[in-house]
Amino acid sequence: MKMNEYIDDFSNHLREAIEIANNTSLTSCTKEIRNVLICGLGGSGIGGTIVSDIISPKVNIPITSTKDYSVPNFVNEHTLVIANSYSGNTEETLYALEKCQAKGAEIAVITSGGKLKVIADKNKYNKIIIPGNQPPRAMFGYAFTELFFMLHHYRIIDDSFKTDFDKAITLIDSEKADIQKQAISLAKKMHKQTPVIYVANGFEGVAVRFRQQLNENSKMLCWHHVVPEMNHNELLGWRTNINDLAVVYFRNKSDYNRNQIRMDINKKVISKFTENITQIWSKGDSLIENSLYHINLGDWVSWYLSVMNNVDAIEIDVIDFLKGELAKV
Repeated sequence: MKMNEYIDDFSNHLREAIEIANNTSLTSCTKEIRNVLICGLGGSGIGGTIVSDIISPKVNIPITSTKDYSVPNFVNEHTLVIANSYSGNTEETLYALEKCQAKGAEIAVITSGGKLKVIADKNKYNKIIIPGNQPPRAMFGYAFTELFFMLHHYRIIDDSFKTDFDKAITLIDSEKADIQKQAISLAKKMHKQTPVIYVANGFEGVAVRFRQQLNENSKMLCWHHVVPEMNHNELLGWRTNINDLAVVYFRNKSDYNRNQIRMDINKKVISKFTENITQIWSKGDSLIENSLYHINLGDWVSWYLSVMNNVDAIEIDVIDFLKGELAKV
């Protein structure tokens, strides 16, 4: 399949993920869970970041993620650790998992197979298995959805997310033509430019996902920042080295009102240095809908830019080279 076919199938990925979760039997946990750590990198890891953004304001325990070999010192027998690796062979995630096992944490797994599935089977960990042998970043919809079901199983969140996912699927299907139209327009403005992505606090994971997709699919460098933090530093950078930049604001009606005001002022400041500024407003009534709307639109932008840049959106030769070199050590 080509990357655009995966992106076009996004809502079906969400549907199938829900079906997989509903048909997966998980064992109950008697431990008191006092914090959650989600381990994962790349296309698997970003789901943990976005889930944390969405649910942290609503839950009474910390939800954190790690994208490294290391784990926080707070991890203990009262920590729910969700090891999320699409391939099941992500080196950093396996190292982190081993450390969490040594600390006696409650372990759950989301994967398509590999070493992680073997570990889960051997130790009888709760696991949700998703379809394998595809580009991990293209299967974001599966792992992202399963994280909510896993957290619900451990009574971290209630089941209201199910309605939000149903509405998000309907939204993406109904807005498909308009999403692609906006994506083409934004891709044209970003072509041969360096994209600069701005979001309000609480949506950084969505901005990171967009950046990652531009990196991997479009083979482009870009950067992102978050309001209000960027008001205290990056805003002053809009003086020099400002040529060939394309600014995009991913905005939501749910963004905190003071940050809405800040973003409007930011736009006025930055417009003195470039006219290449685009605002994309999400649709939907929930954070899940808002996030999935922006994610799907950003994925389409990355595809159109891959075509404009004449690159293969699937190819990851440099990453494969890195993994091959690491395997020698």
